[in-house]
Amino acid sequence: MEKSIKKWRVLPKLAVTGVIKNGTVYYPYFGAGIFSVFIFFIFSSILHNDIIGILPHSVYAWMFLQIGRVLLGIILLPFLFYTNSFLIKRRIKEIGLYNILGLEKKHIGVMMLTETLFSYIVAVGGGIVSGTVFSKLLFLLLLRMTGLPVDVNFVFYPEAFLETAIFFLWIYAINLVSNLIQVGKSKPAELLSGSKKGEKEPKLLWIYSALGVAALAGGYAIAIRSKVDSQVFISFFFAVFLVIAGTYFIFTSGSVAFLKLVKKNKKAYYKPANFITISGMLYRMKKNAASLANICIFSTMVIITLVCTSSLYMGLDEILYFNFPYDTGVYFEKKDAGRDHISDAAIALGKENGISIKDLVSYERISLSCGKEGNSFGASFTEEMSSKDNYKVNIISLEDYNEMENKQEVLGENEVFIFSSGADFSYDTVTFMGKSLTVKKEWKEMKIEPKSEKNTFQGEFYIVVRDKRMHDDLVASWAEKNGVEDVAGFLESDYRIIRFNVEGEEADKEVFMSELNTWCEGRPGFVAFYNNLDGRAMDLSMNGGLLFIGILFSFVFLMCLLLIMYYKQISEGYEDRDGFFIMQKVGMSEKEIKTTIHRQILLVFFLPLIGAVLHTAAGLFMVNQLFATLKFFNTPLLAICAVFVTTVFIIFYGLSYLMTAKTYYKIVRRENA
Repeated sequence: MEKSIKKWRVLPKLAVTGVIKNGTVYYPYFGAGIFSVFIFFIFSSILHNDIIGILPHSVYAWMFLQIGRVLLGIILLPFLFYTNSFLIKRRIKEIGLYNILGLEKKHIGVMMLTETLFSYIVAVGGGIVSGTVFSKLLFLLLLRMTGLPVDVNFVFYPEAFLETAIFFLWIYAINLVSNLIQVGKSKPAELLSGSKKGEKEPKLLWIYSALGVAALAGGYAIAIRSKVDSQVFISFFFAVFLVIAGTYFIFTSGSVAFLKLVKKNKKAYYKPANFITISGMLYRMKKNAASLANICIFSTMVIITLVCTSSLYMGLDEILYFNFPYDTGVYFEKKDAGRDHISDAAIALGKENGISIKDLVSYERISLSCGKEGNSFGASFTEEMSSKDNYKVNIISLEDYNEMENKQEVLGENEVFIFSSGADFSYDTVTFMGKSLTVKKEWKEMKIEPKSEKNTFQGEFYIVVRDKRMHDDLVASWAEKNGVEDVAGFLESDYRIIRFNVEGEEADKEVFMSELNTWCEGRPGFVAFYNNLDGRAMDLSMNGGLLFIGILFSFVFLMCLLLIMYYKQISEGYEDRDGFFIMQKVGMSEKEIKTTIHRQILLVFFLPLIGAVLHTAAGLFMVNQLFATLKFFNTPLLAICAVFVTTVFIIFYGLSYLMTAKTYYKIVRRENA
């Protein structure tokens, strides 16, 4: 009885001793746990803070934080499970020894429960404490990025602490159950040799290799050939799936196939360094290859995430300009809107509120949806045909055009000016509903609409007509082609649009916008009032929320990448040291051992890096198209960010290589010294 009590008492000491003795693998595990809790707690604290829910324009930031927290949970669960599986693999021999020396499985279970509780307390305690310290700082960073008011108090809510503690309790409980099952099903002899189990060579090697090449080529092709249309997001997920699947197939099967081919070259294979490297990797290739694939994918995620966030941050002003070229827009029905009446009223109202009206334009416009084929605009394509080639065609008068652009242009009979906010029209004639017109000139810029050649998805055309007769002729033709019964009424359906920017104090702007909106609503023919200051604030909130999440996720991906790389090298070091010891016994020199080590680590490290750079290069084509949906058209900026981020990442990756190679060499040398 007394002996049994002593045995129970010694278990916590064994657990603590085990953690300390295996500090090489446990301390990074604690660090990863603390950082995971820290990030999750930050998200929870901000989401549960009432401030984020009541700030104006904060809806997108709140929504992205919600999505970000779910994605974070999806990433952290398998990642912490993976790191735990590495830990238990390193401890399995020690646990087997305890079993042989007299500890029963139930005692080992208690010891593992103690270790898990200890790990959980360290991770949750450290993560929440650091999160409490830095939450307000990161919250202010979020507010700054999203353009939200920063003069607010940050309050912690119990729900954030509780949710974080419960979420990670589940993760550590899953890890504990997995460890208990693994130890419980194993015999003492199996536990003693468990960490030295090799991995089986994958079956259907050449078929999976071919599938990997095909999947990767397919993913690259989709990414490179992607276009901005309604299918672009489906194509994105399909391309990502194919690239990930292809990466795993190529690393797990393709790498084995490649090594077997090298092995057949007897001149190369039977050199001491090559023999050790190739034989060692073939022995446990399945495990190695999965780690290599993980490193490759996480490296790609880090690079792509950093490229996207840095590009969006530096291109934010351009995005806001393309979405909202003017601060406000007022729409009235043509028949009820005086030409100068509304403009004069806006200017007068601005003076009353200390606001200066700038860049004011006033014009009549009718917008018609047309199908486009070459230089011909016809009736809208139906969904069964090709709706992607439907465009909005705006017809405006030469008089309004000259006034807006401060020009004195003239048009002859059947002549028009044309402007495209997307790709150039590039034809000398245009056919509108069967009527052939001469394009006197295609303008490359127009005050009322920003232009980008890449704006193919949301691009519009403007046709400037000579007079009302031509206007009515074109509009009537469109009405007849599209089955409009009241053609006479349709001819008078143009809108008078007034757009301008405002200068003044922010508070004065808000008052002015509110009073102008009220004034407009009281006038006959009022259609719509657009306060684009609000629109820009919403866009800034949305893009700022994306930036904030992108930055935090970059750190999460980086942490995952570093830990996978570190554990991989540690694991290989322990597995290789016996092999190198044997090779020393049979005459391998110190120099040859060192050369072999570096060759293997170089191969292990830089294959994923090459894969990540290739993935990034292909993925940037699709990122470029996806950014176009956000009105980000600055491809040179994206390319510069990609080159800079990739270069920094390669340097960082190289430093990681030097550090882990040193650790790997120490492990191998320590045993053999």
